[in-house]
Amino acid sequence: MWKDLKMVLSTASIIFLLSAIIPATLCAKVLIFPHDGSHWVNMRVLAKELHFRGHSVTVIRAADSWYIDEVSLYYSAITVDVAVGGNEDFFHLFVSEVIKIKRSKGSAWARFALDMELKNKFFELHKNICEMVVYMFENKEMMKSLQEAKYDAVLTDPANGGGVFLAHYLGLPLVLNTRWTIHGEGHFAIAPSPLSYVPLPPSELTDQMTFFERVRNLIFYAMRMHLYKQIVGPHYSALSSRYFGSDVDYFSLFQAADLWLMRVDFVFEFPRPTMPNVVYMGGFQCKPAKPLPQHLEDFVNSSGEHGFIIMSLGTLIGELPYELADEFAAAFAKLPQKVIWKYKGDKPASLGNNTLVVDWIPQNDLLGHPNIKLFISHGGTNGIYEAIYHGVPIVGIPFVFDQVDNLYRLRAKGVAQVLDVSDIDRKMFQRAIEEVLKQPSYRMNMQRLSKLHKDQPMKPLDRALFWIEFVMRHKGAAHLRTESFRMPWYSYHSVDVIMFLVTVAVLLVMFFTGLAWFCFSLCLKRKKKSD
Repeated sequence: MWKDLKMVLSTASIIFLLSAIIPATLCAKVLIFPHDGSHWVNMRVLAKELHFRGHSVTVIRAADSWYIDEVSLYYSAITVDVAVGGNEDFFHLFVSEVIKIKRSKGSAWARFALDMELKNKFFELHKNICEMVVYMFENKEMMKSLQEAKYDAVLTDPANGGGVFLAHYLGLPLVLNTRWTIHGEGHFAIAPSPLSYVPLPPSELTDQMTFFERVRNLIFYAMRMHLYKQIVGPHYSALSSRYFGSDVDYFSLFQAADLWLMRVDFVFEFPRPTMPNVVYMGGFQCKPAKPLPQHLEDFVNSSGEHGFIIMSLGTLIGELPYELADEFAAAFAKLPQKVIWKYKGDKPASLGNNTLVVDWIPQNDLLGHPNIKLFISHGGTNGIYEAIYHGVPIVGIPFVFDQVDNLYRLRAKGVAQVLDVSDIDRKMFQRAIEEVLKQPSYRMNMQRLSKLHKDQPMKPLDRALFWIEFVMRHKGAAHLRTESFRMPWYSYHSVDVIMFLVTVAVLLVMFFTGLAWFCFSLCLKRKKKSD
């Protein structure tokens, strides 16, 4: 009987513990409005982890989405019957044209025309995003189902404004998974950003600028902000005015977000001011390496103490001009290391026996292998953080977007060599590889960054999930959010206060000057009378 009583008490204890734990873990509903393309790779990590923690995840996708699957084990999808565009084919073609123009020393006019084409494409992309939002808002049945679902928060990537507008429309807490907004780098939207020591990406500057570099940074900032407003302003202003009133500035909806999950770490980012509702999760997608497939394990071990190199130029650069690919292959053939090259183009004639060309690589697992010596990268954010996590130095070949700025930041920290695709050849490529391999400072500096990156009280992914759940538990995080974005620029920068104080000072000077003059005149009059 005593045994039965103990069993009953034990069962009751377990039930009590479960009843205490389950409300604390919060099985919530999360609505995700992602940005397509490589941005989805990051968002998918959060969606999957939210699912594993017991939350219900719903993802909104366009009908022509090229990265976001309609069917998934981790989320249910709502497909909006609108084509957004900006698909893989366009970006592949655009990157190919960039490489051709740079390699052929194309004219400034050709580069300008290509930049204008990209600007027009992004203009069209944001226009289509706004049309998708209008389609949703005007679809009463869809909006009713979203309202009845009683979501606890909206998680979105502010590289487009769809999720921000949807959260405001539904009156839900808003969490941003970001490095970029529709107005550029995320910090510049929410945190004080003195241009004297905070370089604007992608200016290719550091936090230690000369006078003329500060001039360049300021001019670059003014030009970029004007460009962003040209591209996105007409669409989002009209959308905001239509649904929220003409007095609501569209960008203030972004700035009013409860939480900013920033995909950077200060081993990569230069020191700068920040805000309480900015949570840093740089490298949150990184994880320990898993064992390699046997054929890859045999290949990487076959060069013995020389180790191996991997080269991956991202998803948008599947192929290269044949002569450039041949230069890379020729340089690889002269190395004692084995090389694994992720490449989908025709195999170059100069390809050596030490080089394995494949369509896909387990990049994280290769970077975490003990025999890895070097990572040759285009400078994409995901690959950079995986290299930092595993302590692998880089030879960078940037092509477009923020890649060159990312690699310049790593070069400033002594962990990377950066080459320009416009004049790269086999000798230059080989020299850069050999310098990073033979100069121990590159590996030592990167391993130091790796130790700093890993030395945190909790993993970046756990920190991100904690704060997402925090926002859902407390129905927002208004106590962490500054209201400074509601202030006009002259109040934010205290221009009105300075002008007031200057005016008071001038009036006081005028008053005392007048008073002194009056006293002086009075004395003169009395002197004349006495004479």
